[in-house]
Amino acid sequence: MNMKTSVDVPAARALIAADPDVLVVDVRTPGEFASAHISGAVNLPLDQVDAHLRRIVADAGGTMLLICQSGGRATQAHTALTRAGLTDVVVLEGGMNAWTGAGAPTTSASCPIPGTRAQRWGLERQVRLVAGGIVAASVLASIWWPPARFIAGFVGAGLTFAAVTDTCAMGMALAKLPYNRTRDLDIDAVIARLRGGEARA
Repeated sequence: MNMKTSVDVPAARALIAADPDVLVVDVRTPGEFASAHISGAVNLPLDQVDAHLRRIVADAGGTMLLICQSGGRATQAHTALTRAGLTDVVVLEGGMNAWTGAGAPTTSASCPIPGTRAQRWGLERQVRLVAGGIVAASVLASIWWPPARFIAGFVGAGLTFAAVTDTCAMGMALAKLPYNRTRDLDIDAVIARLRGGEARA
């Protein structure tokens, strides 16, 4: 039983190299996953973890290494999975930011998601764009309509709350947009991968 809740990049690479049965589970959006991911990882977006929690817990086998962009979403998935009964689950500290920062190898989808380019903005970058845009627009609008400044304050308070709780309602909302999703995500095939029903690519 693995009692650690997180591992750094060197430990994660050693774990993957030493144990071919380690389940590398990337909980980012399909768009983020398509842009760059760890070879052999399976994409199981965070909202799907929540939606299929019982099936995942019942079917998963082996150590599960959870990955997202910076560690926040993977930590949320870790909390949900361990509360539901999984014990051998760890989070990659710093997520893909730490992985790529350490020069560890990545791969991308063999073909772009239909109708899109392969590279997409990460969810955290999208949050910064939307939040910054709302704040800037609110401040500008307040020149003509002073109460608009309260919108900027509301967004600032939301970002502060997100930092303190390590959650992000705006990010979860953006993750549901068509830009961040694919219509062909086969949850049955993903869960089959988790239990070793299919070879990992």
